[in-house]
Amino acid sequence: MMVRCHCYFFCLIFVLLHTFASSTLNHCLNDQRDALLEFKDEFPSLLELSSWNKSSDCCSWVEVTCDAKSGKVILLELPSTSLNSSLKPNSSLFKLQHLTKLSLYNCSLYGEIPSSLGYLSRLTILDLSYNALVGQIPASIGNLSLISFLDLSNNRLVGQVPTSIEKLFHLEWLVLSNNQLVGKVLASLGNLTQLYYLGLGNNNFSGNIPVSFSNLTKLKEVYLNNNYFESMLPLNMSGFQELSYFDVGENSFSGPFPSTLFTLPLLMKVFMGRNNFTGPIDFGNISSSSNPGLVLYLDHNKFDGQIPESISKFLDVDFSYNSFSSFGKSSEVLEETQIAQLDLSSNSFRGPLPQWICKLRSLDFLDLSNNSFSGSIPQCLRNLTVSLNQLLLSNNNFSRTLPDMFVNATNLKVLDVSRNQLEGKLPKSLISCNHLQFLNVQMNIIKDTFPFWLSSLPSLNVLILRSNQFYGPVYQPHLSAGFQNLRVIDISHNGFNGSLPPSYFSYWHNMARIVEQDYDDENLGNPRYGIDYHNSMEMVHKGVYTEFERIRRDFRAIDFSGNNFFGNIPESIGLLKELRVLNLSSNAFTNNIPQSLASLTKLEALDLSRNNLSGQIPRDLGNLFFLSIMNFSHNNLEGPVPQGTQFQRQNCSSFMDNPKLYGLEEICRETHVANPIPQKSEDMLEPKEQVINWIAAAIAYGPGVFCGLVVGHIFTSHKHEWFMEKFGLNKPRGLIKSIS
Repeated sequence: MMVRCHCYFFCLIFVLLHTFASSTLNHCLNDQRDALLEFKDEFPSLLELSSWNKSSDCCSWVEVTCDAKSGKVILLELPSTSLNSSLKPNSSLFKLQHLTKLSLYNCSLYGEIPSSLGYLSRLTILDLSYNALVGQIPASIGNLSLISFLDLSNNRLVGQVPTSIEKLFHLEWLVLSNNQLVGKVLASLGNLTQLYYLGLGNNNFSGNIPVSFSNLTKLKEVYLNNNYFESMLPLNMSGFQELSYFDVGENSFSGPFPSTLFTLPLLMKVFMGRNNFTGPIDFGNISSSSNPGLVLYLDHNKFDGQIPESISKFLDVDFSYNSFSSFGKSSEVLEETQIAQLDLSSNSFRGPLPQWICKLRSLDFLDLSNNSFSGSIPQCLRNLTVSLNQLLLSNNNFSRTLPDMFVNATNLKVLDVSRNQLEGKLPKSLISCNHLQFLNVQMNIIKDTFPFWLSSLPSLNVLILRSNQFYGPVYQPHLSAGFQNLRVIDISHNGFNGSLPPSYFSYWHNMARIVEQDYDDENLGNPRYGIDYHNSMEMVHKGVYTEFERIRRDFRAIDFSGNNFFGNIPESIGLLKELRVLNLSSNAFTNNIPQSLASLTKLEALDLSRNNLSGQIPRDLGNLFFLSIMNFSHNNLEGPVPQGTQFQRQNCSSFMDNPKLYGLEEICRETHVANPIPQKSEDMLEPKEQVINWIAAAIAYGPGVFCGLVVGHIFTSHKHEWFMEKFGLNKPRGLIKSIS
């Protein structure tokens, strides 16, 4: 009896184990496994997904999830898998008709979205973003009646949004941004009342915003930026009680400011810049307690009138490029403000700087440039310098001296007071600005000696003293270390004088090689929430006008032109291997052009005109591949002009008034005559021949202060692109909130 019981017991265990093993082995259905393997075989270059094979349970495969009961594949997630092919209309993918989630994000897919996608009618999540898909969105997308998340952004889709999208009543997240979609936004989108995220930015949509959008009361984030939308925004937006992020920037919207927008209790960020909005602004009954940290960009519009006193309740404000002309009663309200970023540049403000600005003790960015502020820069700004990172006051009418207010400005990185009427001396308290990277005082009437003491600032990369009344030597023997971290120095059009010893440039290490430095910000400026800020810099060469809005990390430049330097050009100039621009024109340098200049293999522009240089032009300069602009005119040079592409491309005027130079026939297209009769008129025409405008624009260029360079040549009325790099944010700003 005992033996029989044991037998029954072991039989039961065997049956249970067999049943369990069978259920495990059969958990992945054959048709599901085969469909997945066939789908994998559609991508010959696919090196990933090695776990996908017939010897294992497909429900255990990486990126595959099955339903626990049916064994059907319900989730297929292959983000950033290099498929490098198109989705075929008869793809085995469409046999997996129980899929509820399909993610092929960033898979290098190209070609059209097949209409067969509509077979996957159980999908609730579909992500095909960040690919290279083309063509139109298929109308069969309307068959995905259960879908709640649809992301087709960052592709190359064209055409109009299909009307069938109005059937997706469960849709909560719709992202079509960064494509080439056109047409008007469907009024029927107003039927998708479950939407809380709508991303249509960076397309070619046009027309009005449908009235039916007022039905989308659950919206939390809206991105309509970078399109061609026009007409007015709804004046009453009080129904969008959940709205936190609203971006309609870079369109053609017009009309008055929608003040009801700022009654919304959860509103955090508003971008309305680069439109045609007009009139005064009014924030209504905005509450600082219900809107902590509110960000508002109204830049590049046609707003005018007063800046309202409730500006103090914002964290980040950009009202630049409008026609604001005065301020409301702000002095009392601003006592408790937390405002950190304030840009009022390029407006119509006049008169003295309002004293209430000195109460903004949390400011780290202040831009008041390109207005008509006058009088002295108030001493009370010293209250802000503890927190300030950037202070931009350029292109106003400020007069008297720059206050000695920087003792506590240990966080200051950028100071630009250029294009004013400041006089006196540079304030010695700048020596306390240990993090200062950019100092621009150009085009004032500052009268001082060369600021050798600034050489102790460890982070100073850009120093611009151009067009002032500085005077005296720029070399002192006991300060031979010099400015080791400078990338750009412009001291042109002053009264500096003296000779430079042969070793003068020996310690300028940051121009001799790329020196990695630690910076908190990627860009020189404050690209707040993805918006670039520009610290402009101009350099003037003989016949060449250069305007830099941004400077790439590898850019190096020296401009000593328009002074009274004499003697030899230092041989140590050849050590500055990273130098791109060198302008020593309009001085009194003598003797030969240094042979060491031929070592500057990255040099792009060289101006030695209007000196007393003699001897021959070094032949090896013709080997400098990047040297596209050079000027040797008005010297005493002699001998043959070196042959080579770089020289043959120059203007004839680049060599004029060197009577003993010869070999200019190809360059001037005529026999060169020493001291030709029409020399004076040719000289007068020289600026017209040589005028070139370089625009350097801000593009992220890896870690560090400096960014990408876009250079355009403008010859009279024609503009030719020389070098351009271009990128923008790929995701809406709400998805990417990094500092750059």
